[in-house]
Amino acid sequence: MQRLALFDLDNTLIDLDEAFQVWAGEFAAEHGFGHEAVDWLLALNRVGYPHREVFFGKVREHFILSEPVEELWRRYRKRMPYLVHCRPEVMDGLARLRAAGWKVGIVTNGTADNQLGKIQRTGLAEVVDAYALSGLEGIRKPDIGLFEIAAKRCGMTLADGGWMVGDHPVADIGGGGAADLRTVWIDRGTWPDQEHDADHVVTDVLRAMEILHGEC
Repeated sequence: MQRLALFDLDNTLIDLDEAFQVWAGEFAAEHGFGHEAVDWLLALNRVGYPHREVFFGKVREHFILSEPVEELWRRYRKRMPYLVHCRPEVMDGLARLRAAGWKVGIVTNGTADNQLGKIQRTGLAEVVDAYALSGLEGIRKPDIGLFEIAAKRCGMTLADGGWMVGDHPVADIGGGGAADLRTVWIDRGTWPDQEHDADHVVTDVLRAMEILHGEC
């Protein structure tokens, strides 16, 4: 019997925070700013603005930059796919799930160019069955429609049951639960004392994969 396993992308399959820190260092160096600029960018990122256009509006204002917000945001999207990576053990874990009969998909919010670039450049496109990107589909997690699209592209339906693994307590865990999927929350300490209804809580996606293997 085939099972469905859906995964978030950023800070689940890939470490976006690590890549952002590299980007912040590059950005500061490019503009001739010091270490305090990097610290400011990292602190602003931790606030968790829902869209990068808001983020870059604050960056432009703080550093008194001449570039329009749209250009800052575009350059960030163009660069990030080259800074993220997927650990070999995570790639192997996805391949093992598929070898064990699971259908594996990625469900991610974000612009099409940025997210698709990450999926393709990391090699994730070759080790999953399908992916659904909000920037392509016009709907965002926690809307169950994005989960439905991913399931369908995996040749399954949400009625078949399955799992959602991700780091966001609302988009991933709340959305996955609303889609009648069992859930594993990757708790990175971003939302301390956050209430959630996850079936399991782990600190690394590899542990989530072990839980799924135990369900075979």
